[in-house]
Amino acid sequence: MIDNETLKSRIDGGLLSFPVTPFGADGDFAPEPFRAHLEWLSDYPVSGLFVAGGTGEMFSLTPSEIVEITRTAKQAQPEAPIMVGCGYGTRMACELAQGIEEAGGDGILLLPHYLIGAPQDGIAERIRAVCKSTKMGVIVYNRGQARVTAETLEQLADECPNLIGFKDGTGDIDTVRRVTLKLGDRLSYIGGMPTHELFAQAYRGAGMATYSSAVFNFVPETAVAFHRAFTAGDDATCERLLEEFYYPFAAIRDRKTGYAVSAIKAGVRLRGFEAGPVRAPLTDLTEEEMGLMQDLIRGRS
Repeated sequence: MIDNETLKSRIDGGLLSFPVTPFGADGDFAPEPFRAHLEWLSDYPVSGLFVAGGTGEMFSLTPSEIVEITRTAKQAQPEAPIMVGCGYGTRMACELAQGIEEAGGDGILLLPHYLIGAPQDGIAERIRAVCKSTKMGVIVYNRGQARVTAETLEQLADECPNLIGFKDGTGDIDTVRRVTLKLGDRLSYIGGMPTHELFAQAYRGAGMATYSSAVFNFVPETAVAFHRAFTAGDDATCERLLEEFYYPFAAIRDRKTGYAVSAIKAGVRLRGFEAGPVRAPLTDLTEEEMGLMQDLIRGRS
């Protein structure tokens, strides 16, 4: 396991990605296509992978599948930081974190709890319990019904040395800026909006110097080019890539709820990998939409 200080330093400023989870004809996790896809991606520079995350359909995976995915990812990329989606109820999340750690994971991305709203002190207690259940680094995913304030996060960071990161998927720039100002270099800050490149420049102004890229799954060349321009402050190149690729992709993604995952998986299939379908309740792209995706990615390799 990569120690938490090393993990945090590798996250800071580097491009991150979260691979899709392939399923076979029987609907089960398909480890060999997963390995093949990760090996292809390893030719491109990233600072870490979030497996079984949002794009990896964590919400549709069983805990045992998440552990198997962790083990497979670590075997495929033993040198890469492997961070893993973790969530559900508090006790389930604690047990899952321990399973991920035993399988060789380096850290967890703590996704929101299930279904019900909760007060701030309850959200804090869940995060605290998960942090105490594992030695791995924990990154809080600020999203959905599990939104934390800067004050809550500061308290948790003081109590939990292995709380190393804050990822935002809310679009609430005010909260993001309050967090980055209050906690400074105590945490790593990761942009986590769907197709975050669309928001990256605005988030940079709020103190988030890096983000996770979903399109890295199928157009790693474009994702790396955007991140290099973003890091260099080359806004002209970022804006050109937004116009050429990211906004047209978003137009396909926005056609139906859930396509933020489905369109990524479609792109992986179009690049020649056996990713399989998405699991219900998500749905796959139509033939027409697959054609639009094919036209969009043609020539981007």
